[in-house]
Amino acid sequence: MDQEMSYGSDYKFIPATSIESGHGIEVLPDLYCYTVQIVNFCLVGNPETNDFVLVDAGMPKSADEIISVTEERFGANSRPKAIVLTHGHFDHVGGLIELIEHWKVPVYAHELELPFLTGKMSYPEPDPTVEGGMVAKMSRFFPNEPIFLGNNIHPLPSDGTVPHMPDFKWIHTPGHAPGHISLFREKDRALIAGDAFVTVKQEYLYKVFTQEQEISGPPRYLTTDWAAAKESVMKLEALKPTVAITGHGVPMSGEGLATSLRKLVNEFDQIAVPDYGKYIN
Repeated sequence: MDQEMSYGSDYKFIPATSIESGHGIEVLPDLYCYTVQIVNFCLVGNPETNDFVLVDAGMPKSADEIISVTEERFGANSRPKAIVLTHGHFDHVGGLIELIEHWKVPVYAHELELPFLTGKMSYPEPDPTVEGGMVAKMSRFFPNEPIFLGNNIHPLPSDGTVPHMPDFKWIHTPGHAPGHISLFREKDRALIAGDAFVTVKQEYLYKVFTQEQEISGPPRYLTTDWAAAKESVMKLEALKPTVAITGHGVPMSGEGLATSLRKLVNEFDQIAVPDYGKYIN
């Protein structure tokens, strides 16, 4: 008998929020970004076709809200063709098991993330000592144990294609997580960056709450490989995206995005890398 899906024993609701929580933005006609508490998920697909994919699965206990937002955009009883994960941290898989049970759809992630999604390996512990504010200090309470998805999780195709997202390619952007990916569409240079970089200083409670837009590297308290994180940002900047949806913060576009990304690449060590923390070499 197949083992039932399960979250780690440290799975719990995290009482953190922002002024954007509960709000969605149609970034492009087929690209919708919605904020659950302090993290974003994406619905990729034209609402008129009912052919769409969910990218990431929100905070713990957020499945009902994700289902409601999905049905509001695509119609009652609608369901995605698949769920694609940028990575498996708790704030990107928080509603995942309930969504799989409700929709009966496959989930895809990079093969290096599979140990964290099949109960085999915990993520490194969050670093509450890292340079930053109250959210960094709160990170000691963030879940890091693996979840178990059984045969519902599948590795992304090795050729860079994304199931049910024919115009997108996945790009390996590690640093924040070993198998972190971003999604890029060449024809309009739309980027779903995950947490490879974000548009809010995620370590500071005031900035998280107000969603003050400020491009930054990946959230510090869960990033363990800063050299890889820098290479990932350089890789994404080289694509010259025209619009970017990030895992945290409000989407950016146009010259503001281009200028900010160039600055992040040129000043990564000053902007992104913390002055101290247990994952700093």
